[in-house]
Amino acid sequence: MEYKRFDNKVIVRLDKAEEIVETLKQLCTKLNIKLGTISGIGATDKAIIGLFDMRTKKYHSKELLGDHEIAPLHGNISTMNGETYLHLHANLCNAEHKSFGGHLNSAVVSATFEGVIEIINGEIDRKFDENIQLNLLTF
Repeated sequence: MEYKRFDNKVIVRLDKAEEIVETLKQLCTKLNIKLGTISGIGATDKAIIGLFDMRTKKYHSKELLGDHEIAPLHGNISTMNGETYLHLHANLCNAEHKSFGGHLNSAVVSATFEGVIEIINGEIDRKFDENIQLNLLTF
């Protein structure tokens, strides 16, 4: 991974074989980013996306193997229990131009990933909501 900071923005490049979610989380922790947004594009050949089922209150995950374009990844940065918390969604497109989207649990870079982190001065925490069964932003 390489990155460069410009005021409240960080431009980041991840390289082949790096795991996107964990690497971005480590970068945010290193730079002490407590609140912000992330967007990016790139390619993956191994990803896990999820969908939260409101009826059962459970995540259903799907592993995607093979070449997929990340078109795009969007998400936000907050904290939970004093640690960096990323909430990322991605749209992944295969060679037939079929699109799969959802909550991004993990993705391994197959060529490159280029992202922009926009830092928001402040901090917003998350707390588990018993009714919805998700970690929600608290204000």
